[in-house]
Amino acid sequence: QVQLLESGGGLVQAGGSLRLSCVASGSIVSFNDMDWHRQAPGKQRDWVAGITSGGSTVYADSVKGRFTISRDNAKNTVYLQMSSLKPEDTAVYYCKGRKDVTVSWGQGTQVTVSS
Repeated sequence: QVQLLESGGGLVQAGGSLRLSCVASGSIVSFNDMDWHRQAPGKQRDWVAGITSGGSTVYADSVKGRFTISRDNAKNTVYLQMSSLKPEDTAVYYCKGRKDVTVSWGQGTQVTVSS
C-alpha cells in the first residue's frame, strides 16, 4: 500500500499563507482521486478539497476561493495552497488517496492560525 506523508504545516497569522505537501511513496497516477481533510480539536474530520486523476478540483464552501489543490504526478505529490487563512482554519490537515476501494491516509500536519 502506498504511504502518504504530509508536510508544510506550521504557525501563521490570520491573513497569511501556507502550502501543504503530500508526498506518496509510490506513483499517484493510479489514484482515482486525492483529497485533503482537516480535523480541529474536539471536532470531526471534515473534507476540504479534492482532485481527480484528470485534474478536476472541488472545494468545500468554507475554503472556496482561498485554497487551491494541485498535483504533480512526476513528483508523486499533491499540494494544498492556503491563502487568506483564518483562525477557524486551525486543524490537523490530512492527505487521503483512493485507488478503487483502497484508501490511504497520511499522518497529518498541524496548521495553527493566530488572530
